[in-house]
Amino acid sequence: MTRRRGAGSKKTPMRRNNSVSGKNKWPEKAYKNQKFMESREARSLRLLSEYIEPEARFEEFQVRDTVVFFGSARIKSRDDAEKHLKAAAKHGGDVETAERDLEMSQYYETARQLAFRLTEWSKNLEVDDRRFIVCSGGGPGIMEAANRGASEAAGINAGLNISLPLEQADNPYITRELNFEFHYFFMRKFWFLYLAKAIIIFPGGFGTMDEFFEVLTLLQTGKLKKPIPIVLYGKEFWSDALNLEALVKHGTIDAKDLDLFYQTDSEDDAFDFITRELVEKSLSTPGGVL
Repeated sequence: MTRRRGAGSKKTPMRRNNSVSGKNKWPEKAYKNQKFMESREARSLRLLSEYIEPEARFEEFQVRDTVVFFGSARIKSRDDAEKHLKAAAKHGGDVETAERDLEMSQYYETARQLAFRLTEWSKNLEVDDRRFIVCSGGGPGIMEAANRGASEAAGINAGLNISLPLEQADNPYITRELNFEFHYFFMRKFWFLYLAKAIIIFPGGFGTMDEFFEVLTLLQTGKLKKPIPIVLYGKEFWSDALNLEALVKHGTIDAKDLDLFYQTDSEDDAFDFITRELVEKSLSTPGGVL
C-alpha cells in the first residue's frame, strides 16, 4: 500500500553541486563579495564610495564647510621636542637634530593655538549649521596640532586620513565620527578642497608642497572659482624651501600669481586675515563648492 504524503508536508528542494570546489555554494550578493570589491573591475565602486560615504557623514553632522590645515607629519609638540632633547643630551644622542626639532616645534604650537581660536570664533557665529570647522589630514605633526587645538576648544573637527606604509596614523584628537580613512589620494584632495573656505599651510615636505601647488594651480587656472584665502605660515622656512620669485623672474608665472596666497609669521595676523576674509566672502554662502 502506497503511503500518501501529508497535505502540510513539503519536499526540500535539492541543489545541484555545481561549484568548482565540489562543495555546495549558495549565491552571494555582489556587494558582500570582498574579493570582487577589491578587484580591478570594482575600482569605480570604490571611488564612488569615497565620495558618497564622506558626503553622508558630513551631512549627518551638519558640517557645511571647513578651514583646512596642511603641514608636516614630522613636526613635534614642544613638550615632546624638549623630552627628546633632554634624552639626547643625557644619553649621547643626536643633539643637533633634537635642537632642530625643538625649534620647529613652534609651528606645532602655533597651529594648535590658531585652530583653538578659529574654533571658538566659529562656534560663536550666529548660524544654525556647523561652519568653518577645523579639518586636517588626520595624522601626526601639524595635522595633530590642528585637531588638538579644535578639540581643546570643545569643537567638532575632521581628519581626512590616507592609508600609507609610513608616518600616517590617525591622531587621538579628531572627532571620531569625522575620522575618515581614504585609499585614493585624489578623493582625499577632493574633500579637502570641496568643503574648504580657507587654507593654512605650515612648513612641510613633499606632501604639503603637493597640496599647496595643487590649490595654487586650481586657482590660477580658474578651476577653483570660490574665494579661498590661503595663508602660507613661516616666512623663513618658505623662503628657504621655495623661491617663487624666481618663477616670476624667468617668466613662468605672472607677478600677480604671488597674490594668490598671504605670507605671515604672526598668529594674530593669520587669525585676523582668515576671519576677515571668511566674513566678507564666505559667511553668506555655506556649503561645499569648487
